[in-house]
Amino acid sequence: MTDDITSVGADSRSDTGMSALKGRTGAGTPAETRGKTTIADGVVAKIAGMAAREVPGIYNLGAGMARAFGAMRERVPGGGGGVTRGVKVEVGERQAAVDLDVVVEYGVSIVDVAGDVRTNVISAVERMTGLEVVEVNIAVDDVHLPDEEEESEPDEGRVR
Repeated sequence: MTDDITSVGADSRSDTGMSALKGRTGAGTPAETRGKTTIADGVVAKIAGMAAREVPGIYNLGAGMARAFGAMRERVPGGGGGVTRGVKVEVGERQAAVDLDVVVEYGVSIVDVAGDVRTNVISAVERMTGLEVVEVNIAVDDVHLPDEEEESEPDEGRVR
């Protein structure tokens, strides 16, 4: 693909949180490269979050407080699904870096799971956006034990 990745406004890229894929123009260029495609940082974060969650051995994403706030936010109508919880991305002109906070299942090899997460996230982001992923940093914040259950919803009333 011949697209060049450039930022949207030289000084405003960090303000807008977007990167752009800009193609060549003119009658002699292929149709798929005419014009520009803009990718928001949030899109890259969603892709990375979904790719990380697909890996066996990952229980959840986000540090303790982020998970607590995310659980409350999910209960509020229109509060969002929390796909980007525990995901931070930095997107430049041609490259992206991803930071993940994860909770792993007890008994899995953390080194193997981290390698699988890196592979899956890099593959998904590069395939879907065309950006080069320069690093995926993983912070393992917790281990989910088999007997631990998330706090369940309280019953509507004491009597039925």
